[in-house]
Amino acid sequence: MPRSTRRPSQHLNAGLPIVAAISRIRRRLARLAVPDVHRLLEPFAHGLPPGTLVFRCNVCGAICRTLVENLQRESAHCPKCDASMRYRAVIHHLSLGLFGRSLCIDEFPEDARRLAGIGMSDSDKYARRLAKRLAYTNTYYHREPRFDIQNVPAEYERRFAFVISSDVLEHVAPPVDHAFRNLHRVLIPGGMLLLTVPFATEGDTVEHFPDLFDYRLAKQNDRYVLHNTTSDGRLQAFDGLCFHGGPGSTLEMRLFSESALRKHLSEAGFSNISIHREPAFERGIFWNAPWSVPITATA
Repeated sequence: MPRSTRRPSQHLNAGLPIVAAISRIRRRLARLAVPDVHRLLEPFAHGLPPGTLVFRCNVCGAICRTLVENLQRESAHCPKCDASMRYRAVIHHLSLGLFGRSLCIDEFPEDARRLAGIGMSDSDKYARRLAKRLAYTNTYYHREPRFDIQNVPAEYERRFAFVISSDVLEHVAPPVDHAFRNLHRVLIPGGMLLLTVPFATEGDTVEHFPDLFDYRLAKQNDRYVLHNTTSDGRLQAFDGLCFHGGPGSTLEMRLFSESALRKHLSEAGFSNISIHREPAFERGIFWNAPWSVPITATA
């Protein structure tokens, strides 16, 4: 994949000014009164069936209602912006990481516009809103503004206060440890990686194509086949492929394990690795399974 000819936003690309800006924002927010979100939601909960959760969507600010049992990672629960629980969790942990509290996107402070960060093929459901509140650029593997995590330009090093990588790294061609090192490279010291990937809580990562080297996808009848030539010249063909959201670059390359994710992050230089299984009911976040939850780490 060729390197990008267009750079993400350059609002603030020196490490120390970004760190200072985050510290100032947090100090100012700490002096403000914290709204009692639960009390604000109480009037909307009267007369609802037992087990109904009332929450405020932190993507668009709408008041939402759903049965707790219906909360699923990829299910849409907001009638206004159609945001899934994964999207709300991304915004929840981004806000906590940058500002120390969970805010709706439109509540991000004005001076946060100086905080530079990128998303890796983020959903438009929240990417466009983030771009209005932060020095944030959504990037893509297949189109401009282009960002290939396996081939990071030198000018991206130590540039960003945060990177959002939501359900991307399971699609990156091996060796995936190189992608983790590059994620660390583009963040300023103290910068935050916000990561989601499907993962299992036990065992090791399952690489579907461990010898992937020179490969292409070909459509045969109504299915896709992956043709690969290994580094030592062996020919391989794989069918029964798993795609997320459609064929092409969405091919699932692996299923991570929790222990492998911790190892990848640690070996890449990250610290403060946190796997977030805790609920945030006021944001409609409740993980009914321990796997594939958000992860944050500090560069």
